[in-house]
Amino acid sequence: MERYPFAYDPSQPFISQVSDWVADVFYEVLPEAGFEVRDEQIYMAFQLERAFIEKQTIFAEAGVGTGKTLAYLLYAICYARYTRKPAIIACANESLIEQLVKPEGDIAKLARHLNLTIDARLGKSPDQYLCLRKLDEARFQPETGEAFQHIYQELPSFVHTHEALQSFYPYGDRSTYPDLDDQEWAQMNWDTFQDCFVCDRQHRCGQTLSRNHYRQSADLIICSHDFYMEHVWTYEIRKRGGQLPLLPPHSSVIFDEGHLLEPAAQKALTYKLNHSVFEETITRVLKGEIREELAIAIEEAIAQSEEMFSRLNEESKAVMGSNRKEIHFHPELIATIHRFTSLVSWIEEELALEGGLYTLDEFQLRIVEEHLEMMQLALGLFQDPDHVISWMSEEITGPTLVVMPKKVQEVLEERVFSQKMPIVFSSATLSVDGSFTYVADSLGIEQYLSFSVASPYEYDKQMEVYVPTLSATDSFAEKMSQATQLLQKSAGSALLLFSSMEELQQFKAAIKNEPTCTDLRFLFEGDAEISHLISQFQNDEKSSLCAVSLWEGLDVPGPSLSNVIIWSLPFPPNDPVFTAKRKSAANSFDEVDMPYMLLRLRQGIGRLIRSREDSGLVSILSPQLSENDKLRQQVQDVFPAGVEWKTSLDGVLA
Repeated sequence: MERYPFAYDPSQPFISQVSDWVADVFYEVLPEAGFEVRDEQIYMAFQLERAFIEKQTIFAEAGVGTGKTLAYLLYAICYARYTRKPAIIACANESLIEQLVKPEGDIAKLARHLNLTIDARLGKSPDQYLCLRKLDEARFQPETGEAFQHIYQELPSFVHTHEALQSFYPYGDRSTYPDLDDQEWAQMNWDTFQDCFVCDRQHRCGQTLSRNHYRQSADLIICSHDFYMEHVWTYEIRKRGGQLPLLPPHSSVIFDEGHLLEPAAQKALTYKLNHSVFEETITRVLKGEIREELAIAIEEAIAQSEEMFSRLNEESKAVMGSNRKEIHFHPELIATIHRFTSLVSWIEEELALEGGLYTLDEFQLRIVEEHLEMMQLALGLFQDPDHVISWMSEEITGPTLVVMPKKVQEVLEERVFSQKMPIVFSSATLSVDGSFTYVADSLGIEQYLSFSVASPYEYDKQMEVYVPTLSATDSFAEKMSQATQLLQKSAGSALLLFSSMEELQQFKAAIKNEPTCTDLRFLFEGDAEISHLISQFQNDEKSSLCAVSLWEGLDVPGPSLSNVIIWSLPFPPNDPVFTAKRKSAANSFDEVDMPYMLLRLRQGIGRLIRSREDSGLVSILSPQLSENDKLRQQVQDVFPAGVEWKTSLDGVLA
């Protein structure tokens, strides 16, 4: 195979030669293959040229239908081969990854029409793989164990034996089990409390095998934002522990739907503490020969940990619209934490002495020491609410304390944006009122290139907008009435977007009792693996897909999606993360809530028109738009120019 898809002249600048080839691709090769090449797409391609020449960060805002994926892939693949290091394509979520690599996706199209062999491999997040240890526990549960037992029996034979593997054999990722709902999957998938280092099956684990496979990619590694930020955060820790980083050295990074990178960065920098995990970890020391005094202290620490997490749970209250509980900093809670951390400090010192006596297993001792160090650091940060956000959540292993940094700018600047390599933020929504400041400031990016190109679609002819007048007194009943009429008009073929899972569940319960919708099929996020739901929706025109996470990235052209119903304006949730952001803002509504909502709304609207042949309706069911003229105008400005708002169903979707 030729290294480059063009005749390379080493005496000439490489990127300029790539640009000449890109021009040939867009002006000759793709049109001859039947592609509609757009001026906006060509403009974007040559804007990217500068980012790759200067190895800079660029915000590439390109409207729906621009074909931005093809543009950045051409540069990323060539540059990967030039540097002999793969490019990273980081997508906002796992469903976007699936769409990029599906048989009819952009990578497959590019390979086919350019006669290229593209080495693209998936680097999925750990929680997208089953955990053999958790599966063992799940299959022996009295009520649900039979289903998990069947999954266990269907695993490849080498998982249960020591036979040699002749080649890479993928298994165990989320898409393999499409019919499991999210709760069922959570009983057998990897989670942050699983300790892979001491697992005797790690070398037969689907996650481990996949990681070894994707690291060998020559062109592209496709992962999620979460996974890339996990790589950044654990890079030094893994190297110190003698492990390879999650991702190999790479030549460039493309953040697809890059406006969503900040929450992924915060998530990666988050600490999770749990009593069950602490007890399971520290009792490993008791399996060795230790002094009685230390053994008693460990037993006391376990008791104090149980008391601490119990009090944390007691001092927490549920937050409407969020699964995160807000913590009240009661003096007795702080005193309980101090008693626990003081005892753990003493245990850490004593373990250092025990280690010198060589009576404990060195590997097990290191794991315990690292866990105690992490707990001490997290609990120290927890007591400084000016710099961190914390909350309680309910995990399978019990009440869990989550500690997250308020700002991630310094870490990102040091470990991502200071690297001398091209970094591309690609999305249809990176700017607010024409400025990239909101996204750039949230990520701590001071120097960057940017451009914005509009969508080539004729929205004034392809899109209808319906915004009924609703009252706030009984808005749910009114919304249900409007939604059922809209669903009847389009006979399904609808995407219903909700701002929270609570909204979705409320609709799910109510739609069952609507006699006018009994002939329609509804698919609900959480009931099965998300890419499986999307495929079902795309192949069944009478179905309607109800989702919380598909405001961006969903690409369903054609008659299967002709009706987008936005249940409520997608303001950020009232959870501890956004509460902290609001407190640090001079004007929280204008600086936090509105930019977030408008970006997300623009993405939701963009799900409707995915080709020149598409047409359909976007409806917003929000009483706020009837009550607030300023808000109404700001929302109206989000829509493409020329699209008329209608307040009556007469003539809509006619």
